[in-house]
Amino acid sequence: MTTPTRHPYLDHPGPIAFAHRGGAADGLENTLRQFRRAVEAGYRYIETDVHATRDGKLVAFHDATLDRVTDGAGRIADLPWAEVRHARVAGAEPVPLFEELLETFPEVRWNIDVKAEPALRPLLELIGRLDAWDRICVGSFSEARVVRAQRLAGPRLATSYGTRGVLGLRLRSWGLPAAPRRSAVAAQVPEAQSGVPVVDHRFVRAAHARGLQVHVWTVNDADRMHRLLDLGVDGIMTDHIDTLRKVMEDRGVWG
Repeated sequence: MTTPTRHPYLDHPGPIAFAHRGGAADGLENTLRQFRRAVEAGYRYIETDVHATRDGKLVAFHDATLDRVTDGAGRIADLPWAEVRHARVAGAEPVPLFEELLETFPEVRWNIDVKAEPALRPLLELIGRLDAWDRICVGSFSEARVVRAQRLAGPRLATSYGTRGVLGLRLRSWGLPAAPRRSAVAAQVPEAQSGVPVVDHRFVRAAHARGLQVHVWTVNDADRMHRLLDLGVDGIMTDHIDTLRKVMEDRGVWG
């Protein structure tokens, strides 16, 4: 059972299925084509990442550089949009502007990992201009960056914990003194970190006691999905969108 909704972003019956980078298993991560495939498969929550180009354009892209997944090269922050737009993921698909994604998929809710500080203000400005506050949850490994986002936007912005907040919640679940911030609406965490379990009954119970949902990334195995759902997690992020859909259908919680 999911925790009570603290923000319209989380207004969803049952556990949330997130398409991680749109469903990265196909090798076309963070592309319009892959996002469309996830939406057509029934996904209404999509995880992606944002970077800002040198001239302030916000792109949906994971890495700081184009090199790993495109036929282009160079740091996105050092390149103008006019150059980034010509890069092709897997040699085939263009790098999308995040604004284009918001407009193309008006029913989708986006979980955004803000990968670098220069992307933060352009993201908040875009959300405000399109009045998309109910459709966005902002996260980052940097707790300080998420705190800045929350301070700039206020309670209309849904945020998840950064690494420091997750650590505080983990300590609290063990009965140790910790006071992670209360403005977050979710703890988005790996199942384990460096071989140390993160998600267990105590962690889920501690999160729910603070009114937080627990979303686990990146889970691609059906047995692990079932185990996590049995623990009571509120969402799963996956590269294998067909697998997660099948698991949730089998449990009667898809939709």
